[in-house]
Amino acid sequence: MIIIGNGRMITRDALKPWFDDGAVCVEGNLIKDVGTTKEIKLKYPDAEFIDANGGVIMPGIINTHNHIYSAMARGLSIKGHNPNNFLDILEGMWWRLDRQLTLEQTKYSAMTTYIDCIKNGVTTVFDHHASYGSIKDSLFAISDAAKEIGVRTCLCYEVSDRDGTVKMKEAVAENEAFIQATLRDTTDMQKGMMGLHASFTLSDDTLAYCAEHKPSEVGYHIHVAEGIDDLHHSLKKYGKRIVNRLMDMDILGAKTITAHCIYINPQEMELLKETDTCVVHNPESNMSNAVGCPPTLELVHRGIVTGLGTDGYTNDMFESMKVANILHKHNTCDPSAAWSEVPAMLFDNNATIANRYFETPLGVLKPGAAADIIVSDYQPLTPMDGTNCNSHILFGMSGRSVVTTMINGKVRMKNRELIGIDEEKVLATSREQATLLWNSING
Repeated sequence: MIIIGNGRMITRDALKPWFDDGAVCVEGNLIKDVGTTKEIKLKYPDAEFIDANGGVIMPGIINTHNHIYSAMARGLSIKGHNPNNFLDILEGMWWRLDRQLTLEQTKYSAMTTYIDCIKNGVTTVFDHHASYGSIKDSLFAISDAAKEIGVRTCLCYEVSDRDGTVKMKEAVAENEAFIQATLRDTTDMQKGMMGLHASFTLSDDTLAYCAEHKPSEVGYHIHVAEGIDDLHHSLKKYGKRIVNRLMDMDILGAKTITAHCIYINPQEMELLKETDTCVVHNPESNMSNAVGCPPTLELVHRGIVTGLGTDGYTNDMFESMKVANILHKHNTCDPSAAWSEVPAMLFDNNATIANRYFETPLGVLKPGAAADIIVSDYQPLTPMDGTNCNSHILFGMSGRSVVTTMINGKVRMKNRELIGIDEEKVLATSREQATLLWNSING
């Protein structure tokens, strides 16, 4: 039994949202009790005590859209790659990289990403993978890394027609095999989805083939209208907008994640709402790719479950919170915009999305919930309580202010020291693998 206490505690539980001096008691992989530090220590005197030293105790952060393999691109310069638009970036950078990835490189992109997640307080990751150079067993390579590092994760493989029918079917088979493996798993630490790239690289026949091989227990994870070319392609080839096409192909639904949704209209938003489909906003990636600002605030106001992701740009969700806050103020020319919507996306909606897959409640500190807990060393310079804690997080915290991370009841980092993880060895091997990958791309 472990107690994490002596800190300002944000529970995200509406019944007990805030404790000035709070503590959470963990037994096994679940939260047993929450309360003041004094009462929890008195109730469980034999428990190990982890001192938050007056910092902030809160639920682990959830990232609902990432690209783990993109870690191998950090610092990469591809000869002759001078993109002018988003399609150039896809074809000249990401698709060239994923065609060269080996299983070992995929595994180490995951090892390093999951380590970075722990150091930034991210305890659950929804990933969207592609490695058309090595498709078979690629999700299992990431899965092995997640098990070794100890991060909760939901994986899928990016099905696409871009490299032909044979590889498309291999990608579907990889999704199906991994989903079936997770359905047999009882740890509640790993889940699977049917991954799809984007409408413009997926024929109707391919979408039908995916549906035939998708277990009924799961949904899809797909990029939607990330670039204007995706919309133009759908209108020209199918005579309909992207969300309408997905609706007609029975892809929308409560367990489906549609990432980005930049070029969608109000009618499509109504379809997302009616089908209870999830949307994930990725602000840094959208800005970096110069694809535009999505109508995220309108999605939230319409009651569409809209979460926050990173799209592989970073593993610091506090950073994404800050960028989203600024982006939508700038885009709407409204300084009052995004104050409530962005925290709701990160802390409420990401948990809603995750809880559609994982059985144990995530994103909350309450009895029976998953023991995914982080501690930040943040010390407020102004009064902090349950009514203004999101503003303190926005302006005062970053991923690197996280000092302790517990996932599934196990302490993975304490006082900024990783527990049971040889980071130096992992990073050294990752650099070796990245060098091999870069040489294969530029060779």
